Amino acid sequence: MLPDLIIAGGQIVDGSGDKPYVADLVVKDGRIQEIGTIEVGQDVPRIDASSLLVAPGFIDIHSHSDFTLLVDPRAVSSIAQGVTLEVLGNCGHGCAPVRDPDLVKGNIYGYREDLGLDWQSMAQYLEHLERARPAVNALSLVPNGNLRLATAGLIDRPSTADELAQMEKLLQQSLEEGAFGYSTGLEYSAEFACTEEEIAALCRVCSATAGFYATHTRNRQGEARETIAEAIRTAATAEVPLQISHISVVARLVEDGGWAVAQALDQVDEARKQGLDVGFDMHTRLFGTTNLSAALPPWTLEGDRAAIAARLKSSATRRELKTYPSIITALARGDWSRIVLGDCKAHPEYSRLSIAEIAKTRSVEPFDAICDMLLDEIDDLYGLLIIAHSYRAEDLRRAFAHPACMIGSDATALAPDGPLADSTFHGAYTWAAWFFRYFVRDTRMLTPEEAVRRLTSLPASRLQLKDRGVIRPGSCADLAIFDPLTFGERGTLFEPNQTATGMVHVLVNGVVAVENGELSGRRGGQVLRR
Repeated sequence: MLPDLIIAGGQIVDGSGDKPYVADLVVKDGRIQEIGTIEVGQDVPRIDASSLLVAPGFIDIHSHSDFTLLVDPRAVSSIAQGVTLEVLGNCGHGCAPVRDPDLVKGNIYGYREDLGLDWQSMAQYLEHLERARPAVNALSLVPNGNLRLATAGLIDRPSTADELAQMEKLLQQSLEEGAFGYSTGLEYSAEFACTEEEIAALCRVCSATAGFYATHTRNRQGEARETIAEAIRTAATAEVPLQISHISVVARLVEDGGWAVAQALDQVDEARKQGLDVGFDMHTRLFGTTNLSAALPPWTLEGDRAAIAARLKSSATRRELKTYPSIITALARGDWSRIVLGDCKAHPEYSRLSIAEIAKTRSVEPFDAICDMLLDEIDDLYGLLIIAHSYRAEDLRRAFAHPACMIGSDATALAPDGPLADSTFHGAYTWAAWFFRYFVRDTRMLTPEEAVRRLTSLPASRLQLKDRGVIRPGSCADLAIFDPLTFGERGTLFEPNQTATGMVHVLVNGVVAVENGELSGRRGGQVLRR
């Protein structure tokens, strides 16, 4: 039986970290059938990969594309970088489970009212995603924020015993319906009051189904050591594999960011020496980003738009909000020039200005400026993003240099045209391309084969996917075929929506999604269930 496709003469970087070698690949029925020197007839479709690297498709271990893959399943920003699998449901944010759509929409990056939410369970969400036919493969974690919102609503306190029991049941159901693990976002308002004990209880549920625990850690100012210690302690108590999300955030918790990252890595190494399964990932931005609405505690977001607007207008409420220790205040660290507003539809003149500059222009205090911006964007309260200049490049390099460091976008999949043309999320178009360009070509900190390992087999091992992230007979034909001399990013801080260069061909389950540097219009992604 003839193969579907021959990929001829490429430098095979198989994902293991071993040296590249030249070979042909035979693709048949969505999988790699054979590797070697292949002689077949002229009627078999053929990709000439000479002078190109042939790698497993890149795995985004930390994506927030839960909703944008429904809005535009082409995932152009991802597929143009060779990304073939995205892990959704991170940082306690995501699309399922859902009990009250009005409550949960603020916990979904990229949410749009015109599409809405017409599912409740994880199974129903995954079915919706499957019907969308995404260009990339996708799988999901169960977000803790959704569990809290589904059982207790917008609360600013620990869960009660009854609420926790409901959360455990809902988590168990979601894992049985195909989710790969459980995630927390302990710095966000929906989860800010979670106790270590309730997280450990939920992690035990995850452990019983052989899932893993991914955490956006608690990140209290001055507690760089404790934030990592708590994550490791919780996972050890529950006997669950641990994935520490974007571990470098500890750099903004103390003055000496380099020390903070170094001690975090030391804690990971010590835990691994003790036999604990602890991994971590990094995003590739030299800044943080999140919704401006994350400056608000849960109770301010209850009710309809009119009720939320009334609170934001109230002088008494504003005085109370100024003392709330949100992720935004933690990122600012008392210096509001660090926090820069993204594109603002209501006030384009304030786009890309810092909160300090906006406050000065409006002759108000910084937090009043935040409330004013949110008021003016009340119809799209969760769409306004901020950029937080809170890291130094030399501090982040420590984490990237660690051999256990995985790489993720911490962004949503986007497209420069279509329904997401006006959407931005820093890192979406650049993360994998920047990582390869910077660490392989510019600094030479990593060999091509090591950089590819970080993007492929390393995250695949966390996900326990034995047939993805590697090139070998029988593995899925998820392939990134690129020019190692030109693969890189074009997106910039204020012009982020530019696709990467140098990615020549991309296959997803044997379907050619990118051909000769152009989108083919074919989508071969699958929704994976554990």
